[in-house]
Amino acid sequence: MEKPIIGITPDYSYEKTRFKISQDYTQSILEAGGIPVLLFPNSTFPSFVDGILFSGGGDIDPLRFGEEPIRENGAISPIRDAYELALCRQALEIDFPIFGICRGMQIMNIAAGGSIYQDISVQTGSSLKHNQQAPRSYATHSIQIVPHSLLDRIWQQPSIAVNSLHHQAVSRLAEGFAAAACSTDGLTEAIWQEEKEFVLGVQWHPESMHTKEQTALFRHFIEAAERHRQKRRNFTCRHPQNKR
Repeated sequence: MEKPIIGITPDYSYEKTRFKISQDYTQSILEAGGIPVLLFPNSTFPSFVDGILFSGGGDIDPLRFGEEPIRENGAISPIRDAYELALCRQALEIDFPIFGICRGMQIMNIAAGGSIYQDISVQTGSSLKHNQQAPRSYATHSIQIVPHSLLDRIWQQPSIAVNSLHHQAVSRLAEGFAAAACSTDGLTEAIWQEEKEFVLGVQWHPESMHTKEQTALFRHFIEAAERHRQKRRNFTCRHPQNKR
């Protein structure tokens, strides 16, 4: 039986000229029933995949969302920024299943015309600790789920505790996106597009938590990718290419 193929964007090290990805991402995709593959920067949309996961990583160049960098903005990866933003814009245009994690959620928002806080503590004054000093699998603060959102439909509970490993966050929400969860200081912790099959971004790292709730996010993502694969296969069967 065929399984949906999920493309994952890896991080990139300029110092080592090397792409890298945490095993947590690939393992989460495998356990949810998908086949993970890495997507490397190129100008062609990866039509062979059935869904795209934008993974976490370093900071995004503020010039990409119309701002000058403040001192607290961290290391950036121009090659990754350019590829992921272009890829995400293409995927959003064609209603492709998308799952963004941490930086990946911020990429989704910027690609659609939104912006982010370069540093939460400096630009919002929040006293909530968003960059935890605890194991990645451990939940350190709670979030409130927005009623009737995709997260609400998946989890069916008003709040949950998550891990937190970021110093940037969504500020101005892009047109077409809505908040799916918020932290107690009012920051957006998840975004989604209601009219799309599966377009979800979360600020925490579900791939590292291994709970039933976080596993459910990957399962719903893979199920959406499978539906996309079936639609594409059915369209190909109804409209076969002319043989020469």
